[in-house]
Amino acid sequence: MTDFKKIPMTTPLVEMDGDEMTRIIWKMIKDILLLPYIDLKTEYYDLGLEHRDATNDQVTIDSAEATKKYGVAVKCATITPNAARVEEYHLKEMWKSPNGTIRAILDGTVFRAPILVKGITPFIPSWTKPITIARHAYGDVYKNVEMQVPANAKAELVVTKEDGTEERRVIHEFATPGVIQGLHNIDKSIASFARACFNYALSTKQDIWFATKDTISKTYDHRFKDIFQEIYDAEYKERFESLGIEYFYTLIDDAVARVVRSEGGYIWACKNYDGDVMSDMVATAYGSLAMMTSVLVSPDGIYEYEAAHGTVQRHYYKHLKGEKTSTNSMATLFAWTGALRKRGELDGIDALVDFADKLEKASIQTIEEGVMTGDLAAMSTLDHITKVGTEEFLLAIRDRLEALL
Repeated sequence: MTDFKKIPMTTPLVEMDGDEMTRIIWKMIKDILLLPYIDLKTEYYDLGLEHRDATNDQVTIDSAEATKKYGVAVKCATITPNAARVEEYHLKEMWKSPNGTIRAILDGTVFRAPILVKGITPFIPSWTKPITIARHAYGDVYKNVEMQVPANAKAELVVTKEDGTEERRVIHEFATPGVIQGLHNIDKSIASFARACFNYALSTKQDIWFATKDTISKTYDHRFKDIFQEIYDAEYKERFESLGIEYFYTLIDDAVARVVRSEGGYIWACKNYDGDVMSDMVATAYGSLAMMTSVLVSPDGIYEYEAAHGTVQRHYYKHLKGEKTSTNSMATLFAWTGALRKRGELDGIDALVDFADKLEKASIQTIEEGVMTGDLAAMSTLDHITKVGTEEFLLAIRDRLEALL
């Protein structure tokens, strides 16, 4: 399409590059599916592990601050190093999760939803509509303090107030060795989580469910329940009712049972740990973590789109050996389309929104016509399947995209 006039952009996206196989796919997507059609404007940040190490992770902070400035970012999958990665990459230290750092700076909530295609049947047949997981991205076990406790010790929870007075609760008197863990959260973060969830429900016109274990955690979890309800009643109830959508609270175990029996089509808001676990459960039940979209949304309307999966280390090592890979790029591609669509919506560029829609349509059409990567071929119920490599899949999408443009 040499005569195609590239779609202009006025405001840049914040582009956060990543690691391993997803970094390779990132460049393929840009070269094959974006740069020929868009006058792509990005503010680029290299969040590859080696560059994070070279900058003492300042690049991660800078990318988050740039996202606050421009309002929309797109992020490649990145490595959160463990001890083995520190040795492999000769790192200065075991750097924190880039996603965790960005979430904390943006005060954001993560929304993850499956990409549904014909031929990939959910393991729960009643799930005919997407279930979006909204995960609180602050506190709980991810900011915990923990200790091993020797025998014959007493563990206490102590709060020292501003005036110096103390409030104490005995956690446990240990006759034998054990462990303790201290969790916290803050009202401000819980309120931001609630508003982000309610705003997202309004924008997508979907019901929202929220669940904790307030019957057991009568102070900690109950605080979440109360803040959600207070904000809903004061700020959102009338708008929800005018759209015919519902806010529904229940216990987390009841929510799990209801989710399994449902048809989908709603947002399920979860505390941090619950969301971490349930997002993987939902992704697997729908078919593949590589078929999940993910967007971090702040309560004041800042968006960071990313793939929900990791860096596909095994395929990267094959790639380095010159071996052919068949890596599913859908989640990474939909991170780009999500960011481009939002940029187009915010800047009033209808052509950019339309391009994002058509690129997603072409991607889904490619799979539904039987052309797919190895992971999808292994679970597809289609009669005629052509298993293709990483780059071949993107080229097949391009052929269908050009037919739509």
